[in-house]
Amino acid sequence: MADIAELPSPAEAEALIRERVQALPIESRPLASLAGAVLAQSVRSERDQPPFDRVMMDGVALASQAWREGRRRYRIAGTQPAGLPPMRLDDAETCLEAMTGAVLPHGCDCVVPVERITVDDGVAVVDERTPVEPFWNVHTRGLDCREGDMLLVRGTVLGAPELAVLASAGLPRADVHADPRIVIVTTGDELVAPDEPIEAWQVRRSNSHALRGALNLRGFQRVAEDHLPDDRAVLGKRLARHLATHDVVLLTGGVSMGRFDHVPSVLRELGVAEVFHKVAQRPGKPIWFGIGPSGQTVFGLPGNPVSALVCLLRYALPAVYGMLGARPHAPEHVPLGAAHVVKDGLWHFLPVRIEQSPALGLVAMPRPTRGSGDFVSLLGTDGFVELPPGPRELQAGFIAPLYRW
Repeated sequence: MADIAELPSPAEAEALIRERVQALPIESRPLASLAGAVLAQSVRSERDQPPFDRVMMDGVALASQAWREGRRRYRIAGTQPAGLPPMRLDDAETCLEAMTGAVLPHGCDCVVPVERITVDDGVAVVDERTPVEPFWNVHTRGLDCREGDMLLVRGTVLGAPELAVLASAGLPRADVHADPRIVIVTTGDELVAPDEPIEAWQVRRSNSHALRGALNLRGFQRVAEDHLPDDRAVLGKRLARHLATHDVVLLTGGVSMGRFDHVPSVLRELGVAEVFHKVAQRPGKPIWFGIGPSGQTVFGLPGNPVSALVCLLRYALPAVYGMLGARPHAPEHVPLGAAHVVKDGLWHFLPVRIEQSPALGLVAMPRPTRGSGDFVSLLGTDGFVELPPGPRELQAGFIAPLYRW
């Protein structure tokens, strides 16, 4: 049995995973389907943003020089709505009513908001205390970006701001990596589905639902499920089928050292090359990772619910994002809100609840479980922090990476 010192740390295990995963194919998809996808092209600005001097508030557009020369009353000569070509100011004695989003009329260089004026018989009277100056309430052309500026690069995960940028660049479609085809395979004769009769010596099959939920929350919808007994022949036949039809195979259970833990040996027989088996961590030490004969990403997650979920977040999700070409994303770092003792020489994944501390701001309050099978204690927690090996006592304020459920 490998000594703890010979096992990879969590960071080393993640590096081994990222080095070996293979990129998924690239496809062109319409803008409406791109939320959560990973960009496989660069995007430059189609034109200046904003493309014109843009009115930022409803009010009257005028020449600030007239204000500096003492004028406070302006005849309203017309209205500049949004979406129409710019009008022109006739003279310094007049102003133009201007709507938010409209182009700034020619001859004007500022906008006085409606709250600062009173209108009497077609004449706008500007409050004497108004801080009129050039380009007041005007979003000037090219302030945000210039035509041709690089806005998005390959590997960007497309969220709401990125989708707005794509649309503004005049792109109805974009090249992205194909959504991964994922299958969650639970193993174990003791597991029973939620809708089936159950005996006193059996347990409900919950891992697949937690893992699917975590994947769905991150935008991965092509997720299938299967349940297999502790039977080598059945495991071999069904896993061969899943390897042929999926990009990612996530197994839970059957990866430890027990008599019926067949998963590692069956995967090897199917041509899956083992990269590592076990990581110096608690919970989830028995985790298995390998690459299939066609580049499939394969994880053997431990069967205990807490172990399976933390290993999914810590290793399987980075692997999937790596297959999508996403740039590595550093986790949040938060201070512990209370002291915590790490008793052994393993890296420790500690469930926490994020709370507000008067002294430290947002903190991670330890919420340890009663063991890796105690998924009930995860209720009310927000994720887990990764703590370094012990034995040691980590004081409140110790900064640790946070992984949210």
